[in-house]
Amino acid sequence: MAFAAAVLSSALVLAGCARDTGTPAAGGDAAGTECARNAAPAAAGGAAAPSAAPIAPNADASALRVGLAFDVGGRGDQSFNDSAYAGLERAVAELGLVQDNTREVAAATGESEDARVSRLRQLATEGFSPVVAVGFAYSESLTTVAAEFPDTQFAIVDSVVDLPNVTSLTFAAEQGSFLVGAAAAMRTTSCQIGFVGGVEVPLIQAFEAGFVQGAKAVAPDVEVDVDYISPAGDFSGFNDPARGTEVARGQLDSGADVVYHAAGGSGQGVFEAVAAATTAEAPKYAIGVDSDQFNTVAAPTNEVIMTSMLKRVDVAVFNFINAVAAGDTSVLPQTFDLSVDGVGYSTTGGGVDDLVADLDAYKAAIINGDITVSSTP
Repeated sequence: MAFAAAVLSSALVLAGCARDTGTPAAGGDAAGTECARNAAPAAAGGAAAPSAAPIAPNADASALRVGLAFDVGGRGDQSFNDSAYAGLERAVAELGLVQDNTREVAAATGESEDARVSRLRQLATEGFSPVVAVGFAYSESLTTVAAEFPDTQFAIVDSVVDLPNVTSLTFAAEQGSFLVGAAAAMRTTSCQIGFVGGVEVPLIQAFEAGFVQGAKAVAPDVEVDVDYISPAGDFSGFNDPARGTEVARGQLDSGADVVYHAAGGSGQGVFEAVAAATTAEAPKYAIGVDSDQFNTVAAPTNEVIMTSMLKRVDVAVFNFINAVAAGDTSVLPQTFDLSVDGVGYSTTGGGVDDLVADLDAYKAAIINGDITVSSTP
């Protein structure tokens, strides 16, 4: 039955991916190409992908003072920083962390390395421990400050700092991006989809790599447009909605009908471009990132968000705080991947309800090692 379901699913999506690239020639057949789709792994229609067990039992965090140093945009970015804050909120709710014993500070666009050092140093000086640096931009500053405060526990999201009092919280973003790439290839009717990255750095290229691999696993001939808002070294690409709109509009105008962004606050512009381009006769779709953006983006713009790639910064931050409270950070995984719910995809809004069986089959195949997802394009 599972095999039959997979074949049926493949047949249904195959019918939706035909692309007419010409008109019938005189006296001949229609000229066109077909974006053929592969069947999902055999588990489609059968057992669901395995669920992750808790990483460690809940500890008592009531004695901790926790500092969060946000990336550019701070809380309210509807994405990366908000996800980190959700992990802090969960620690308050489930671990007894006292809200008054927490502190949030945010980065500014274009700020200097000295500003990041000062921010982290201030939190450590005031007795906050652990201190979570949210984003790879803190790599150098945290290396400096953690060495100055060896008795303070630190964590950094999306980077590796090799010091005994620093925990590196990294994610298999390519695995979650594979799943939404597969969803995009199942949904497209133009056989053309798009990826908009915020800044062209290896971290964001991992999102690109997984997205393209997942799409090609479903439809080998699908076209994937790839654009970055800013080059390496220029972090403005994470907080420029106007440029996000411009880049996404270019992809939509060229024929893409599903656009995935990994661009932080610039993603709002991507969503607005997709919403402006969609019609009842020719719907367009967007894919969010990091948080469940159907829930965080205001209506009616959120209606074009078919799913979001969840990079569960909240899961990592919560588990880090829990591990510090328990006195043992060694229990944390080296990488937060699909097997520990460190990444995934959202189903809010029902935009992928018809694809869940196939997506969970791909998820199971990645967890059990049948599919290896590359982190480089």
